[in-house]
Amino acid sequence: MTKQCLVIGIGRFGSSVAETLTELGAEVLAVDKVEERVRAIAPRVTQAIVADATDETVLREIGVRNFDVVICSMGESLEASLLVTMLLKELGAKRVIVKAANEIHGRILARIGADTVVYPERDMGKRLAYSLLSGSIIDSIELSSDYRVVEVVVSGGLVGKTLRGLNLRNKIGVNVMAIKRGNYVNVAPDPDHPLEEGDILVVVGPNSGVARLNQIVERG
Repeated sequence: MTKQCLVIGIGRFGSSVAETLTELGAEVLAVDKVEERVRAIAPRVTQAIVADATDETVLREIGVRNFDVVICSMGESLEASLLVTMLLKELGAKRVIVKAANEIHGRILARIGADTVVYPERDMGKRLAYSLLSGSIIDSIELSSDYRVVEVVVSGGLVGKTLRGLNLRNKIGVNVMAIKRGNYVNVAPDPDHPLEEGDILVVVGPNSGVARLNQIVERG
């Protein structure tokens, strides 16, 4: 069944989310009170309307309870995002994901009912730091304060080794979920097939294990 998504606030973050959801096959209604933003995104989503989401009547008319998920991307306006989040929950929205500007903002959003709070600027900063200081790690997504998913380029100490021989789960506590080789993604990699230079491992595990994996790769 096609997902029904409502995106409120279509600045850089909101428009990126709305466009990507549409590309992935979801039906997306994008809402913003700035007409220029709505005109710009209209060709790239299912529907886009000019409206003030802080108005309870507007949210009722949109029918927020009919959407599978509502993404509120009004982080630049703290008061507006808090008000909209509260209204969405009161009106029966099934799942509300809200962009927060900072930790305090995020804690308040969680307390008034946001199902998920995201911190795009903070998370992007962490991903950049990992890629800069860990030469083998090309991407990193935080799952919690202690766990993350990373993409690791096979080189040095991993080339020619097998997953069974490396025994990463028992030795450093990380799991290889998939291997990318060119345009092919193998989600059930053969544990006895030698790794090739340039392969990309999709790994999940604690931060300490990820750091140790990076050391294994870089020490050659």
